Amino acid sequence: MKTRGAVLTSVGGPLEIVDLELDPPGPGEVLVRVHATGLCHSDLSVIDGSRIRPLPMVLGHEAAGEVVEAGPNAEFKPGDHVVLSFVPACGACRPCSSGRQALCEPGAAANREGTLLSGHRRWTLPDGTRPHHHLGVSGFAEYTVISDRSATRVPPDLPLDVAALFGCAVLTGAGAAFYSAQVVPGDRVAVFGLGGVGLAAVLAAITAGATQVVAVDVVEHKRQLALTLGATHEVPGGPDVVQHVRELTGGGADKVIDTTGVAAVLEQAYAATAVGGTTVTVGLPHPDRTVTLPALNLVAEERTLKGSYLGSCVPRRDVPRFIDLYRAGKLPVDGLLSGRLELTEINEGFARLASGEAVRQVVVM
Repeated sequence: MKTRGAVLTSVGGPLEIVDLELDPPGPGEVLVRVHATGLCHSDLSVIDGSRIRPLPMVLGHEAAGEVVEAGPNAEFKPGDHVVLSFVPACGACRPCSSGRQALCEPGAAANREGTLLSGHRRWTLPDGTRPHHHLGVSGFAEYTVISDRSATRVPPDLPLDVAALFGCAVLTGAGAAFYSAQVVPGDRVAVFGLGGVGLAAVLAAITAGATQVVAVDVVEHKRQLALTLGATHEVPGGPDVVQHVRELTGGGADKVIDTTGVAAVLEQAYAATAVGGTTVTVGLPHPDRTVTLPALNLVAEERTLKGSYLGSCVPRRDVPRFIDLYRAGKLPVDGLLSGRLELTEINEGFARLASGEAVRQVVVM
């Protein structure tokens, strides 16, 4: 079939809106009519070259839509509403078998190669070039073919522009607070970076019972938004941030979550963590970046530094859980939405994301 999609052909962009030929779904795959896809820094990092991916590529990885055709042996049927997540978990490798689907080995290999879990590519450009898939989703298209292992069924009455956020921002941010940092009642929490992921972490920390939630960002309107969502304090990013966080929390936060993907900010987040505390990082820095940390206090203060990918979540377990929290008013993720765009406005949307003007914009097809 023919569809339109946003294709990155070279580092730096811009994305080009082009006509594509899309093959039908193969075994264990489904054709999805995409209703909404979020603009995320993970897409931006591919555009600016911070994350090296094979090109050309149809971008977009935080999406929701409706199944319109199912391939042989697929788990879904036409009419199902689904949220797409960016790790197509095979369910059989060692990480999947131990409940760590975010670390699926075949899924990670497919994502690196820009293919579906099957190893196939389903796109064709008018000149015959076969573009790559972005993280098994490629949500910046009117229709997309995915592995059914990338999808989670959601209630049909859930607005799909909100549902899309659960595929990345909510899983990554809320999961980082609930699972990776294991925020518990009474914790003092600091969140560095207040994009969609960081604000989802703020919401989850509040839901988990944190008594202090310090929101850190260089952009003032993001800090103010965090306060309206329930953060107890806001601190501007910069050279004095560690001192300010430690003063507000009485010696450091018990749990600190860094979502920025900036190595220097991760070092600040670690320095702002209390004795016995945990620093969690979910941002994706350029692969050449390194961090320098004091080795002694890692042992002498029983500190923990850990990474978190997809919020350490299991999408088919956690998307329904987080939707239930949203519907109960305990995880108001619709407050993260800062704009709805047409597909043709996508480059302007990424410019707003890069400048810090926007939090979570959604392309609505």
